[in-house]
Amino acid sequence: MNTADARRILETALICAQEPLSLREMAALFEGALSYDTLRRLLAELQRAWDNRGLELVCLASGWRFQSRPELRPFLERLHPEKPPKYSRAVLETLAIIAYRQPVTRGDMEEIRGVTINSAIIKQLEDRGWIEVIGYRETVGRPALFATTRTFLDDLGLASLDALPPLEAVQAPADALAALSEPVAAEAAAALAPALTPMPNEGLPRPAESES
Repeated sequence: MNTADARRILETALICAQEPLSLREMAALFEGALSYDTLRRLLAELQRAWDNRGLELVCLASGWRFQSRPELRPFLERLHPEKPPKYSRAVLETLAIIAYRQPVTRGDMEEIRGVTINSAIIKQLEDRGWIEVIGYRETVGRPALFATTRTFLDDLGLASLDALPPLEAVQAPADALAALSEPVAAEAAAALAPALTPMPNEGLPRPAESES
């Protein structure tokens, strides 16, 4: 198989995929005939080929996908003008603490926030697929340890937690996460909600706002 055919197969699979594709899944397209290094080279070529188009090929935590470019999303949102539900400040602060201090227990989060965290907040974040229990602290009561998921990174358009803005650049974790609303390098905003609105082409469900 020549390079052009392999690139066309990759492009078609990525455009048609409902979820990001991992290198392992893409290798299965060619029954293992292409190495991961070759796949990465072809993906880089595809990225360059789509440089001046409405979609971009990006590498996320769970794999590669095509998505709309940030500067075009305001136009796409006109197709669905309804406003998405907003997340309460309590939800955003809790998520920010988990993102920057993980793994953390509920007690850790309450100590940082200075208030009791409603169980509905934790459940909302778990139902959304942004956090999960990854273990238990070896102490009295063995409290659950929470961490963010690959879905959380995918929804923010990030490949890893290393891409989160550094905390020293902003006044609070929630403000740091808010810097991801468009490009990661954007200035920190006052609220996290815009960063957590799924991109138009994702089609992911959104939870109702918590009142806690």
